[in-house]
Amino acid sequence: MTELRSAVARLRRQLAAHRAEFRDRSIAEEALATLAAADRPDVPMLRRSLLLVAGAIGSVSALGDGLRQLREAVDLFGVSPRA
Repeated sequence: MTELRSAVARLRRQLAAHRAEFRDRSIAEEALATLAAADRPDVPMLRRSLLLVAGAIGSVSALGDGLRQLREAVDLFGVSPRA
């Protein structure tokens, strides 16, 4: 959880510092808030939030490194169980 919290905090700071507006900024901010509030590793929720963040900021190259770090932190919890 420490790695996840660190990655979320870094990406939130990067997103706040990124002054250019883009359509899905609010979606990214909400998904990052969900990840920040996670108190236990709920892998399906982590993956869902990661997908929302990736979809919202995936085209913003300046945030690519932070997004990669977030993905790596979520990957530490393993794969999401299939339904």
